[in-house]
Amino acid sequence: MSDSESDTGDVEKNIDHFNGPVENAWLMKIPEFKPEDNPNGLVEESSFSCLFPKYREKYIKECWPLVVKALSTHNVKAELDLILGNMTVRTTRKTWDPFIIVKSRDLIKLLSRSVPFEQAVKVLEDEISCDIIKIKNLVRNKEKFVKRRSRLIGPNGCTLKSLELLTNCYVLVQGATVSAIGPYKGLQCVRKVVEETMKNIHPIYNIKALMIKRELMKDDNLREENWERFLPRFQAKNTSKRNKPKVIKKKKEYTPFPPPMQESKIDKQLASGEYFLTDEQKRSKKRQEEVDKEKRNVAVQKQRREQDFVAPEEPTKRSKGAEPNTSEKLDVKSLKSKIAKANKRAAKSK
Repeated sequence: MSDSESDTGDVEKNIDHFNGPVENAWLMKIPEFKPEDNPNGLVEESSFSCLFPKYREKYIKECWPLVVKALSTHNVKAELDLILGNMTVRTTRKTWDPFIIVKSRDLIKLLSRSVPFEQAVKVLEDEISCDIIKIKNLVRNKEKFVKRRSRLIGPNGCTLKSLELLTNCYVLVQGATVSAIGPYKGLQCVRKVVEETMKNIHPIYNIKALMIKRELMKDDNLREENWERFLPRFQAKNTSKRNKPKVIKKKKEYTPFPPPMQESKIDKQLASGEYFLTDEQKRSKKRQEEVDKEKRNVAVQKQRREQDFVAPEEPTKRSKGAEPNTSEKLDVKSLKSKIAKANKRAAKSK
């Protein structure tokens, strides 16, 4: 029995084992793609280009022979243009893997983003991929962006190093992007930690959760159970409460027309006729206005002083049985009849 037949038998067993519904897709082993699986090669040529910054030119020029050598094993052609600052990868007639051109594109992308060649070349492996996370648009304020990016790196890079150890990924923070290289499951964790850090969640919380998960994976009894009860729960506390301003300005209704121009001093004088007066008339008018103003002030002051000598209104006393309205007239006839009846009773009693 040849080696190829034994390999195909293992693949068939692996496929038969996952015929039903798959609960955990990470346990599935992807079979290796070999030249025998695609003997006819590719139908058309594919190519990708990538620009690199000026400061990376020296490093790329030095490591380019290694890049060409690594890609030639997969029958991919690589070209470097130092004048335009451009890297190009393209397939050849001997290329048998259709996905290797995407891996080659990721390789030149990582090289342009300051990733060293020793780490970037790992992308060509089957189980390894890369993820370039753009973090610039996640935070609007530039000062907050710089603080949270430095928080992700940590003092002396210890936070980034601990994240690399827990996820088995290589992580590089460069400018407005974070480049990560590693297994697919580790890349998911790296992206989650990076995005939550830029949303003002400290990375130490996620690192602590990853450490607990790593310990739980070692226990055979807890491996298949739900780990929610073991993971720490952190609630965001917003302690800073913004005070409302004393004076709340109401927004005016929007009008497309500009506000009218304010009248100048000369316009006001022309409207009142003061502009045409002589200097002597202006002085006399000003003197008259001052005299009138002084008279008004004297009258207001006199009125204010006289208010202290005005007697307040005193409430009038009334009997308990009396009606509140005294303005009504008394009925004289009924009063006379009452007096006559009282006199008759007094005469009878005698």
